[in-house]
Amino acid sequence: MSRIGRIRAEADTGWRSFARRRTAVFFTFFFPVILIVIFGALVRTDPAGDGLFAEPAGYYVPGYLAVVVLFTPLSRMGSEVARHREGNRFEKLATTPLSRCEWLLAQTIVNAVIIGLAGLLILVLVLALTGAELVFSTLLVAYVLVGVICFCGIGAMLGSYTDSRDGAVAASNAIALPLLFLSETFVTLEQLPGWFEPLVNLSPLTYFARGVRAATYPDATTPAVAGVDPTIANLGILVALAVVAFALGARSIPRTD
Repeated sequence: MSRIGRIRAEADTGWRSFARRRTAVFFTFFFPVILIVIFGALVRTDPAGDGLFAEPAGYYVPGYLAVVVLFTPLSRMGSEVARHREGNRFEKLATTPLSRCEWLLAQTIVNAVIIGLAGLLILVLVLALTGAELVFSTLLVAYVLVGVICFCGIGAMLGSYTDSRDGAVAASNAIALPLLFLSETFVTLEQLPGWFEPLVNLSPLTYFARGVRAATYPDATTPAVAGVDPTIANLGILVALAVVAFALGARSIPRTD
């Protein structure tokens, strides 16, 4: 079987495994919907005031997308790798032609499809419930795809180095929740202490949020990076981080258990 055939077969298996878990399917799509309903439709933004939602609705679209781009790969990949370790499946994988990199790529493809569907649902709900003004850009697809690759790699590392599935899920939540609010998604830099800015710049999610905002929100004031358009510059940084994260994630997957 060719490499493409192996990846396709593993991706098909991964998709079927996800589709059979009705609880996982439900919460993958339900959680971001609830977030939009609570913060976008009930709390609403107040551009004339102060506080967490002091920006127009369109400003927070990257934050809503970040919910699935961040949480889903971290939790799914972390628990999937941990589940394979507990079942000694990587030991069996080592006896097949499928490499660790190919296995991770197949799982990333599954996550990309899931998150693509969830992201589309989020955009529809944001437009319907918040009245946000968005510019649709083809770069949005690129940002979501690269973000998924990046956080799948990080999720694979979490699953490889934690001692159980529960530990992997706990670690993913412990990392994802602070990043969700401290990566220029829902909280602006002006609302954070000045000394915290260097830490914000360490988060891959920051470059996702900045780039998506620059590409889709007409009134965004995202600064250029070294004179390069922010939509391109932030995507380039995110691509570099994704390559590193994916390589480390594939390397961390054990050959045997």
